[in-house]
Amino acid sequence: MNFLDFEKPVADLLEQIEKQKQIGEKSKVDVSVAVRQLELKLEQTRKSIYSNLSPWQRVQLSRHPDRPYSLAYIDAVTDKNFIELFGDRTVKDDKAIVGGFGSVEGRTIMFIGQQKGATTKLRQYRNFGMANPEGYRKALRLMKLAEKFGKPVVTLIDTPGAFPGLEAEERGQGEAIARNLFEMAKLKVPVICIVIGEGASGGALGIGIGDRVLMLENTWYSVISPESCSSILWRSWDFKEKAAEVLKLTAEDMLRQGLIDGIIREPVGAAHTDPELMFGIVKNEIQRHLSDLSGETAETLVLKRIRKFSSMGVVVEN
Repeated sequence: MNFLDFEKPVADLLEQIEKQKQIGEKSKVDVSVAVRQLELKLEQTRKSIYSNLSPWQRVQLSRHPDRPYSLAYIDAVTDKNFIELFGDRTVKDDKAIVGGFGSVEGRTIMFIGQQKGATTKLRQYRNFGMANPEGYRKALRLMKLAEKFGKPVVTLIDTPGAFPGLEAEERGQGEAIARNLFEMAKLKVPVICIVIGEGASGGALGIGIGDRVLMLENTWYSVISPESCSSILWRSWDFKEKAAEVLKLTAEDMLRQGLIDGIIREPVGAAHTDPELMFGIVKNEIQRHLSDLSGETAETLVLKRIRKFSSMGVVVEN
């Protein structure tokens, strides 16, 4: 398991517990009391650390290398029948965006997510979760397919941003994201968007327009990353912690400002410490919100969705 700098006390206690267990196995001595005491201390330490996290520490947790990604969530919450669909029918299949039909307790859902990759080779294959225009066009194709068959859409957001390469701009990156915003606002089926990791800029917003927008506890959602904000304002990455604080990018900040609809609490120690529990929590949230939305007509869904996002800001046209 990987540990962040502020998780060192947790790492030390886990090491002590493992050593005690090894001593017990080798010497045939009962170390259960000592192990239990260390486990209680570990539990208290975790609660102390994770209940007082700074915005920058939450950003670090959202990027934790052991944190589960979209495909892991999809595989866990569906009834093991996820059928992945590929391609935008124009350019190619973007590996940074995954999507397809799967059922949750018998209810068919279109899942769409940004996938980073769990290893170095897979991260390169997935382009670190940074989609090209064809990725957003694939996502839109799948959303329209779901609408055609009257199936709800669940998107899982986890990206450091849309791919900023020249070829992406040449193929219309801005237009592809803008088209998704326009079309998602009008989808006639329930749409639930969940930030499971990083929610950076238009790259996240490109699959982020929904009836319910939720964030896991240790995630962030902002127009710019703390590092990029720091480099613009202070000409250095050294102020990224201050930038994370002033950007108001945590789930608590977003809920307070009325920009999201709810926060999904993570296990003590964050999602990567108990993925199975996290998957169960997310599955329950998806089912709960879909049940709430199932009674709405298509016209009501669209009207409420447009009103919700329209109320977040004011546009003045001269």
